[in-house]
Amino acid sequence: MELSDEKMVLTRNGYYEIQRELNEILTVKRPAVVQRIREARQLGDLSENFDYHDAKHIQALLEARVKELKAILAHAMIVEGALGNGCIGIGSKVTVKDLEEGIDDEYTIVGPAESSPSEGRISHESCVGSALMGRQVGDTVTVRTPGGSIHYKVVSVQ
Repeated sequence: MELSDEKMVLTRNGYYEIQRELNEILTVKRPAVVQRIREARQLGDLSENFDYHDAKHIQALLEARVKELKAILAHAMIVEGALGNGCIGIGSKVTVKDLEEGIDDEYTIVGPAESSPSEGRISHESCVGSALMGRQVGDTVTVRTPGGSIHYKVVSVQ
């Protein structure tokens, strides 16, 4: 994730979750990897030591994640809940009905850094998220996606 000097939109829960992940890496995962590297070094020849190379790879991934999380927190702008008057905003939990399939979907609108579509958290910048922003219960929304248009009706906003 490339971060610039612009603000990173997060919900309060998202901000705390990123802080928690950073703290876990710094206090639990990083020391464990350092210990694993120390133990692998004691085994001798490092050129053919899989455990050593694997631990160094994991350490590099953790350090990249630490850098990313610190940058997100440094540029965080916490946004709270719906826009008011029942309008959908960042932090809103929204239930929509797919008008073609008749299936209800539930989403929480969040910033890009805390987006996880498989967990029902979608970015306000995504196709669906941006189409829902500012809408209210009863509104019909057409979402243009790379796979075609989807028509939703907003069922509830919390």
